[in-house]
Amino acid sequence: MMGEKKLPIALSNRHLHLSQEHIEILFGEGYELNKFKDLSQPGQFAAQEKVDLVGPKGTLKGVRVLGPARPNTQIEISLTDGFVLGVTPPVRDSGDVAGSPAVKIVGPKGEVQLKEGVLAASRHIHMHTDDAEKFGVEDKQRVKVRTTGERAVVFENVLVRVHPTFALEMHVDIDEGNAAGIKNGELVELITE
Repeated sequence: MMGEKKLPIALSNRHLHLSQEHIEILFGEGYELNKFKDLSQPGQFAAQEKVDLVGPKGTLKGVRVLGPARPNTQIEISLTDGFVLGVTPPVRDSGDVAGSPAVKIVGPKGEVQLKEGVLAASRHIHMHTDDAEKFGVEDKQRVKVRTTGERAVVFENVLVRVHPTFALEMHVDIDEGNAAGIKNGELVELITE
């Protein structure tokens, strides 16, 4: 049974998703993001472009932009990054930015002052529909995941996100991954009750 519920885990460093409107303000009219490398999720990529995030207390320089453009700008940081910026990012599912903190984004051609949009992403699993069937879980279900090694932990409240375009992978932020001694690509065990 152990081997049947294994999946890879990856640490997600600070990054942001930009709307096309904000891409053009930050990088210039008609600008399109340039691919640096593909990410594990099909169609998603790390862009060559980086920006600075300016909060009430400090700045995070050189934060990577992920592509493609999204309908709304969203910044995903760790709680530790929040201390640097002077904001307290709520732990939320991607896209749930209502009432979240604001920061200024500084690009080479312009600046964007967000009204909201900074969060610490909830730990989650991307799962193809076939994987969901194999694991016996559904979209938006919350599960537990057990890691191994010297600093093994059980992550609770892990959101399962199922879609036919997703590739199987769990994402945690840098704080969570480092606390559990996780390395990218390590296998972890999904626990359903």
